[in-house]
Amino acid sequence: MTTDHTAMAPSDRLVETLAEPSDDEVEVVDAWWRANNYLTIGQIYLLANPLLRESLTGENIKPRLLGHWGTSPGLSFVYAHASRLIRHTGQEIIYLAGPGHGGPALVAASYLEGTYTETYPEVTQDVDGMRRLFRQFSSPGGIPSHVSVPTPGSIHEGGELGYVLVHAFGAVMDNPDLIALAVVGDGEAETGPLEGSWKGVSFLNPARDGAVLPILHLNGAKIAGPTVLGRKDPAEVRSLLEGHGYDVIEVTGDDLPGMHHRFANGLAQSWASIRRIQASARGGDWDGTRPRWPLIVLRTPKGWTGPSVVDGVQVEGTWRSHQVPLSGIKANDEHLRILEGWLQSYRPGELFDDDGRPSDLVRRANPEGSLRMSGSSHANGGLLTQDLDLPDFREYALDVPRPAYLRAESTRRLGEMMRDIYRRNPDTFRLFCPDETNSNRLGAVFEVSDRAFAERVTEDDVALSRDGRVMEVLSEHNCHGWLEGYTLTGRHGWFATYEAFAMVSASQTIQHGKWLEEAEHLPWRAKVPS
Repeated sequence: MTTDHTAMAPSDRLVETLAEPSDDEVEVVDAWWRANNYLTIGQIYLLANPLLRESLTGENIKPRLLGHWGTSPGLSFVYAHASRLIRHTGQEIIYLAGPGHGGPALVAASYLEGTYTETYPEVTQDVDGMRRLFRQFSSPGGIPSHVSVPTPGSIHEGGELGYVLVHAFGAVMDNPDLIALAVVGDGEAETGPLEGSWKGVSFLNPARDGAVLPILHLNGAKIAGPTVLGRKDPAEVRSLLEGHGYDVIEVTGDDLPGMHHRFANGLAQSWASIRRIQASARGGDWDGTRPRWPLIVLRTPKGWTGPSVVDGVQVEGTWRSHQVPLSGIKANDEHLRILEGWLQSYRPGELFDDDGRPSDLVRRANPEGSLRMSGSSHANGGLLTQDLDLPDFREYALDVPRPAYLRAESTRRLGEMMRDIYRRNPDTFRLFCPDETNSNRLGAVFEVSDRAFAERVTEDDVALSRDGRVMEVLSEHNCHGWLEGYTLTGRHGWFATYEAFAMVSASQTIQHGKWLEEAEHLPWRAKVPS
């Protein structure tokens, strides 16, 4: 990437078009969303009879039901509208699902976009392919139930909650044309790493970096009870997020098509704000003040569009819809009929043709080529990787003519080498260090780069500016996660911390190692920098 990317402020007419979808556009977005919901439920429940050509029987149901329905309709709702934005604007967007347990929704998205079949040709876009798609989900020899390495378009595993924002911010550093759309689940929002990662806006440079659009999805419940932010007064939630520096846009409800119109408006406002911030910064009109980046708070019911009441107990809108809202189906005909009615409520005859292929109405919602979020080259970052221009390490050797002759520190020499790597690779390499660069004896990097900081700078600060590219924040989670997002999208980086503090983020290291290990088994995954 280069640093001379420009951004034009969007025209009022384009923003108005995005904010006020026509009836036809709403029909297209809604059809795609219904198709995704149908495929999501099919992955959780169905072993056969994927298009309900016959009445459901117990033999059509999987012997063991696994998966998470509650968050999935919200994930696919956001996805459908983001795709519409892309079709109108050509904006590059990478989609990161914080509630990674909503895996079937993201697998369904890539299937509807065609990238799943391109990646796995045996999962065809027809009845047989749909049956295979359903049977493989969360099954031995199949695919995981989470948004994981085999899912096209994914760099964020989401199995261990709390890292979606740090990955998103790392992905857009030195990536000026990219927006990372990061859906934050309200259960995930209770974790320490996520609570600490809102501050990423304090380190972005709109002249050089891309943008993160957080969408805090408050559906009010986690696996067995309410969420903290879901139960807080909305004014308190707004104050919390505004205090972090965000311009908060709220979209609430479950009415259709009203929610389509309101969310389209909120997404249009957010995108327009991002582009105006970038156009100002890249056009020379920026005074250096940290921008107030947009953030959407989306409130929808848990398990939206699913069974409302089961066995006389409220399910939709409660924690009971978090995983599998209907169980014991093989031995419970009433539940079987509820499932059949639930699937039929999406009107699959409008969504798939006689061969089981997504209908023209559904396919009209998809962007083209690499603009499809499941086909983004940023989510297969090895395709974009450029080899580092490295100096010869021998140039940093110390002359030691005899033992006990010279006192020196190896890490200082490493810092000098990193300094020169910064010089040679001005926008594809960064050091991530929790406020310890100098104490780790790597301070030579400050000869060529300041620390990055978008907040207020005083005359007492040293090597600190909005143009800096050394990433220091007192959080191992942020540094580790930023590095992961940076390298998974194809750039090179280095994480340095004290041995005693490294264990703070050890679980991230394990998760990342698992990701890289699994990626080795997928020939379509291009190798990313270590």
